[in-house]
Amino acid sequence: MSSRPELRAKARQRLGGGIFSTNWLLALLAIVIVSAISSAVSFTGIGPLILVGPLYFGLAAFFLSLARGKEQGDLADLFKGFTDGGFVRLLLLGLLQSIFVFLWSLLFLIPGIVKKYSYSQSIYLAYDHPDWEWKQCIDESRRIMNGHKWQLFVLDLSFIGWYIVGMLACGIGVLWVYPYQEAAHAEFYEELTAETVVDGTATVEG
Repeated sequence: MSSRPELRAKARQRLGGGIFSTNWLLALLAIVIVSAISSAVSFTGIGPLILVGPLYFGLAAFFLSLARGKEQGDLADLFKGFTDGGFVRLLLLGLLQSIFVFLWSLLFLIPGIVKKYSYSQSIYLAYDHPDWEWKQCIDESRRIMNGHKWQLFVLDLSFIGWYIVGMLACGIGVLWVYPYQEAAHAEFYEELTAETVVDGTATVEG
């Protein structure tokens, strides 16, 4: 696994190297679109929970395409969760993952955070394995994240400085940090699965 600076450097490269490069701006627009859709259905109460799986599947498709060398991001990827991702499967994945994290959070904050990182690769796995059901994706994410949750947690912590700078820029700068962090997450997944055998058949406890 590459170091945190190396993962961030790869993410910046995929985004074009500068915050006003085409891919960085496309990635920012992708996140704004997903956020806008979530906000638009928030009045229904359960709407965001129902759509979280398909929407984040689309984001995963967008950022994985960049991580895998696509020259320019494609906003059409954002809607793959509604077209060729298996909508019901993704609905259940997003909904049940959110419920599981919430239930673990009731045992105090730390268990919820641990489980959030444990399940963090499930949406990427769903993209790479369209034949897997939601439970296979979650179980495999838990398995491959054994021994790696701290690495991803610290990678996220390394963006705190960027968020502080973004806040100093009237808060608007924070928007540019989100694509950077998501791109780094995609790079993390790529390296994690490159060094871990993914089979989707193991059942893990906890």
